[in-house]
Amino acid sequence: MRSKKVKIELTSDAALVLYDWLTRFNQRAETDCADQAEECVLFDLEARLAKALVAPLQSDYGDRLVQARSHVRDECP
Repeated sequence: MRSKKVKIELTSDAALVLYDWLTRFNQRAETDCADQAEECVLFDLEARLAKALVAPLQSDYGDRLVQARSHVRDECP
């Protein structure tokens, strides 16, 4: 039986911050994943964000990430 799909909406800033973290996490040799399924989900999420985002391909990615982190941090309750 296939799982039902769940949609999650993120601001572009939050998506960029999440993408950057996932990229760094997925490149680690050691992870704290309890099961391979968790790794699969994280790799898939990173790939989906990579397809949706333009910023990681831009030459000013670092600056965009700094701005996105600042916006997300400012919006945090």
